[in-house]
Amino acid sequence: MTKPLRLGIAGLGTVGIGTVKIIQRHAQMLARRAGREIRISAISARNRKRDRGVDLSAYAWEDDPVALARRDDVDVYVELMGGENGPAKASIEAAIAAGKDVVTANKALLAIHGHNLALAAEAAGRVIRFEAAVAGGIPVVKALSEGLAGNEIRRVMGVMNGTCNYILTRMEESGLTYDAVFEEARQLGYLEADPNLDVGGIDAGHKLSLLAAIAFGTRVCFDAVQIEGIGRISIDDIRRARDMGYRIKLLGVAQMTGRGLEQRMTPCLVPADSPLGQLQGGTNMVVIEGDSVGQIVLRGAGAGEGPTASAVLADIMEIARGCRVSTFGQPAASLSEAVPAATSAPARWYLRMQLADKPGALAKVATVLGDEGISIDRMRQYGHSDATAPVLIVTHKTTREAIDHALSRLPETRVVEGDPVAIRIETV
Repeated sequence: MTKPLRLGIAGLGTVGIGTVKIIQRHAQMLARRAGREIRISAISARNRKRDRGVDLSAYAWEDDPVALARRDDVDVYVELMGGENGPAKASIEAAIAAGKDVVTANKALLAIHGHNLALAAEAAGRVIRFEAAVAGGIPVVKALSEGLAGNEIRRVMGVMNGTCNYILTRMEESGLTYDAVFEEARQLGYLEADPNLDVGGIDAGHKLSLLAAIAFGTRVCFDAVQIEGIGRISIDDIRRARDMGYRIKLLGVAQMTGRGLEQRMTPCLVPADSPLGQLQGGTNMVVIEGDSVGQIVLRGAGAGEGPTASAVLADIMEIARGCRVSTFGQPAASLSEAVPAATSAPARWYLRMQLADKPGALAKVATVLGDEGISIDRMRQYGHSDATAPVLIVTHKTTREAIDHALSRLPETRVVEGDPVAIRIETV
């Protein structure tokens, strides 16, 4: 009879307990599907006495996750603690050295140390699987590394942080300011302990760097991800974008261009009637474009106990079935070093600015844009207030560098009040 697959689970927070619950609730189903029993041997967490609402008495306890990773009765080490260094990194390294396979939901650790860990795992004949690290319950890692392995990937893009999507869609539907919805999200428990990981785009940037490595056969390069959060998005931007047929999303985009690997996690305008434009609340969506398959859209819950634990179990089941896939879809030693794109691909841009109510104000702005080679596609002016009026401009395709240079020159016109807002419009 096939031996059970024995697990050591480190981290008994939301995802860890969710994983335990699934194994306890669906033990027979999992055994049938895997062809062997999935059994928890031992667990580890910071507080042994905490009531977690589930019976853990049948499992051995280790205070030290490194000791858990080295146990003889553990075949797969499941790291659900988080953190890019410290116990998470040390215990995964210990597990690999002890001949264990690894399942993790730790996007930050993999974004920083993923390549070296993959090299170590593959040298030891082990695998690291991380479906739960990206987009919660959406099987995007498996889709890229296996289902679409016969495609040359042209572009990966998506909404990969549910908290940011909740804030932006809530602002639109309620008319509340960013600060008001941010506080609402905090009270609902949607934000990380360090909120900047969410609203600053860092969490989603980690995820994008992992997907880019798989999609383009490059080493993970989180430092090359251009990151901008949603903190500067105002309710006026939400409303004006809607008036012009767009919605604002914190959008991740990775694509290989003649200038190198472009990785951006920034606010973008997308058509309101597109799949990304219609995405509401805390849901995630990843869009993958391949040369043979065309466009694939994956949508689902991006966080939470059930969806993320579901992704953890998917990885465990693959290991139980004997599936051995390289960490990033191909041997780590064959991954090329990414050359970051020096400039972003040209795109249309949304510009919003407050113009003084003076003769020739619009002409002066148009002159500055024209001097930088920026052509205006559409322009809209709204009602006056305090001797100024908000003006919206949608440009034809241009570069980020041209936009930045034009914005730096606008104060010279003496007709622009405050700081203009510029948001890229992404083709979907």
